[in-house]
Amino acid sequence: MPYDAPDATDDLAECRRLLGDGSRSFHAASRILPREVAQAATALYAFCRLADDRVDVDRQGGALADLDRRLCAIYAGAPLAFAGDRAFAAVVQRYRIPEAWPRALLEGFAWDAQGRQYEDLGPLRAYAARVAGSVGAMMARLMGVHSRAALARACELGVAMQLTNIARDVGDDARLGRLYLPRAWMREAGIDPDGWLARPAYSPALGSVVRRVLEEARRHYAGAHAGITSLPPACRPGIRAAALLYAEIGRAVEQRGFDSFSARAHVGAARKLQLVSRATLGMALGSALGSAFGNPGSGIEAARGGPPPEIDFLLDAPGALAGTGERLERPPAVHAVLELFDRLERRDRGAARAVDTGMGARA
Repeated sequence: MPYDAPDATDDLAECRRLLGDGSRSFHAASRILPREVAQAATALYAFCRLADDRVDVDRQGGALADLDRRLCAIYAGAPLAFAGDRAFAAVVQRYRIPEAWPRALLEGFAWDAQGRQYEDLGPLRAYAARVAGSVGAMMARLMGVHSRAALARACELGVAMQLTNIARDVGDDARLGRLYLPRAWMREAGIDPDGWLARPAYSPALGSVVRRVLEEARRHYAGAHAGITSLPPACRPGIRAAALLYAEIGRAVEQRGFDSFSARAHVGAARKLQLVSRATLGMALGSALGSAFGNPGSGIEAARGGPPPEIDFLLDAPGALAGTGERLERPPAVHAVLELFDRLERRDRGAARAVDTGMGARA
């Protein structure tokens, strides 16, 4: 269905409404992507968000089976009567997104439902590859990426973002009975994982584990640099912005002494505007990401080991390297996001109280 068809326009508007309620970092970055990519990304993220929310509120265990049926219908060209499903189906058809990628996302959600534990970094990165690397792969497809190396870096950026989320959400996750920090790392810091989860609290030892997770995230942000520089020029500012915004979440956690249990780290709208401006004006990504962590340039050196092997299954999926032939327009200038950030600033003032109690909206 063409994007400008009445039904498609209504579906995209509903997707924007959904994301505008909570996915503010995505909403900000999407404003400086080319229009066609931004529209497709809105549909993609709305479907992912709907699926995530559906699993989160599920109490009867049927959410994953329902999502499987909906995904089958989407790939059969007959999406169910949901705006997010219809919009995502149009994206799947137009950009030839391999079915293995959204299925990897659902597999990650299944791991959540199973209460899977992560002993060390490898299994945790495998989880991140599913719930975020898969989204990185799909975003790369929207931008016309078809080389294995560039696709790998897009997946790696997703892994970095998910590791940042994990570091930021330690307190929120613990209050829901969830623990994503590597259990072996916790024991090395003198913390019994099961005992801690029964009586969670912040300690300097816990902060040392959070710091290790953020250091790993920084390594993968730096690794993503090569992938961003290989994107079409019109797409680079938006993806730089997304990387910088998420890297800044890690810096906010660091500024709290790596205490992401007592309060949820928050990045204000004024700082977001500064970072998006930097991305739009083309500042070198490696330096910008290093600055976001207070150590300019250090991550680039650490990234020489290459993308994590846990993303290989995404790169090897049937159709993963097929091209789409999309032509991309130039992104809007930085002043086009000023109005957005004015609105976000007003939202942030109202959200600050909730953030301090650990109940803030997701970035």
